[in-house]
Amino acid sequence: MAPDNSMERTRFFRRPVVWIILVIIGVVALSSFFTNGPSYQRVDTSIALDRLNQPGIKKVVQKDKEQTLEIDLEKSEEFAGKQTDKIETQYPYELTDEVWAQVLQAKQQNRISGNVNATVSGDNILLSILINLLPIAILVVLLLLFMSQMQGGGSRVLNFGKSKAKMITKDTPKTTFADVAGSDEAVEELQEIKDFLQNPTKYQALGAKIPKGVLLFGSPGTGKTLLARAVAGEAGVPFYSISGSDFVEMFVGVGASRVRDLFEQAKSNAPAIVFVDEIDAVGRHRGAGMGGGHDEREQTLNQLLVEMDGFDTKGGVILIAATNRPDILDPALLRPGRFDRQIPVDNPDMEGRKAILRVHAKGKPFTPDVDLDSVARRTPGFSGADLANVINEAALLTARNEKRAISNEFLEEAIDRVIAGPERRTRAMSDKEKKITAYHEGGHALVAYALPHSAPVHKVTILPRGRSLGHTLVLPTEDKYTQTRAEMIDTLAYALGGRAAEELVFHEPTTGAGNDIEKATNLAKAMVTQYGMSSKLGAVKYGSTGDEPFMGRSMGHEKSYSDAVAADIDGEVRALIELAHDEAWEILVEYRDVLDSMVLELMEKETITQDDMNRICARVAKRPPMSPFNGFGKRLPSEAPPVLTPAERDKLKAQAEADGQIAVGNGPTVGNSSNSSESSN
Repeated sequence: MAPDNSMERTRFFRRPVVWIILVIIGVVALSSFFTNGPSYQRVDTSIALDRLNQPGIKKVVQKDKEQTLEIDLEKSEEFAGKQTDKIETQYPYELTDEVWAQVLQAKQQNRISGNVNATVSGDNILLSILINLLPIAILVVLLLLFMSQMQGGGSRVLNFGKSKAKMITKDTPKTTFADVAGSDEAVEELQEIKDFLQNPTKYQALGAKIPKGVLLFGSPGTGKTLLARAVAGEAGVPFYSISGSDFVEMFVGVGASRVRDLFEQAKSNAPAIVFVDEIDAVGRHRGAGMGGGHDEREQTLNQLLVEMDGFDTKGGVILIAATNRPDILDPALLRPGRFDRQIPVDNPDMEGRKAILRVHAKGKPFTPDVDLDSVARRTPGFSGADLANVINEAALLTARNEKRAISNEFLEEAIDRVIAGPERRTRAMSDKEKKITAYHEGGHALVAYALPHSAPVHKVTILPRGRSLGHTLVLPTEDKYTQTRAEMIDTLAYALGGRAAEELVFHEPTTGAGNDIEKATNLAKAMVTQYGMSSKLGAVKYGSTGDEPFMGRSMGHEKSYSDAVAADIDGEVRALIELAHDEAWEILVEYRDVLDSMVLELMEKETITQDDMNRICARVAKRPPMSPFNGFGKRLPSEAPPVLTPAERDKLKAQAEADGQIAVGNGPTVGNSSNSSESSN
């Protein structure tokens, strides 16, 4: 305990407020020391004047400025119950001459054996200096205190230009590459850097040079900072960590000075690694924005560019940076020679999600029926942070319900919480609104079930979550990275299924489809202007998708097409929306009885699962594809199917033999041609 108390005392005395108090106390003490002489007993004026009329007085001093009369007696006498030979009294200014006359009379009559004196006391020089300088000193200390708070502590006062980078020490809890899952390619790239720092001769023998900078970029929550912490735990060399915002301060020139100090520290301890998180705070494109650039930030960026380009290749100083906005970084920062290697860190695929879930599930109790692989299949598009949040939310729900192990029920609820927010049990809905919501969500689910290219319906619920009154969840059976035109049109129809159900049953729309219409409109517009899926407008990109973050996103964009083309775009978007809306309407009209059955079950259970959907929609047949693409013009597509890979050929051959058919050669197979895979591009 003693070292801790000593440390606390040290921190206490480092506080500027403590020193201000000590200075004030010192000034008061000095004032008392210099102003107070021998101690005199204060008595009434009448008593002092009566004593002048008696012998036995040694000395009398009249202080004109203080209006005080001090009398020294030859022997101690009793005044107010105390023995003293020194008394003093005060008198008003009007009696000054009268008192002095009485003193002179006592002297002339030999009642005063010593001298009498009248003095006008002056100010003590040292005390006057202290009193005059005290306000200035207090202001200076307060200014230092203010600057200290801005710099992050009293020990950093006036260290404006010093780097705020934290050096990772051996005592810091280590994160290793074993704690990182779902980013195998990024781990492999960073492993190479670690290997170079630990065994540089292997690379130098081949003339290879390690990248001077590594940029990790990707969506928020994909694990960029986690990868940097893993490098810090594995590298075995000094590792400096700093945020991009730490370079920017209110003081001019501080950012550039901190950049210099950071790299001086790293070079003095080379080989070393410097990690800058959220580098877009300081590395944004220079000269961008409506009002010009940010001069202080640009000077900081200029210094960073100089330091990176001046690295000693044999020194082993490597800069690792992370950002989720690589598009706004300055081109000079991204060029080879600075950030030689740019590593994307994307959302994990199926296998990556499985690995991430296993990492976060370590040390947590689960019921025997929990299958993390099933959880991975139910979470497509989730980032590593989302998956960690799912496991943590499930653990919190388990503890809230006084259970000892995490079950599938809590995992399912945790997934819903991450997707749509917590359930709002306190929101009281009338039976009419609940029925409207049930038809709306039932319309989504039924249309999705009937469409040939829609993902399977996983869950339908009318329980309010977040800002929604209910939701329908469709989950693909595998990760998809491209979409065909037919799949996108099916997505449009699925999005408009809720609005179509409202119109069909209640004969008027509601506001509940607002978000569905917004998503459908954006998707239809992207199909026409970005993906060239309109036969009328062709494979031409209209407009710019590069949002300008310095100009209010879409502000300041100029149309790259005429008003006539804009009208055609609006017409094509409207045509796609109407096509999807009509398809959803026809499905609901054909299977109105199925929709009613689904609504009754939703009103009773509030949530129906995929198995319930399969039972309710057992007689629903898949619809034929809508609006086949006919925008080929003179380019007639081939009637030959895509070439079969050896694996596909073996599969078809085995299926044909099982069906009693014969597979022919290596060309297109005879028999069920629908089994041939369709090109996704």
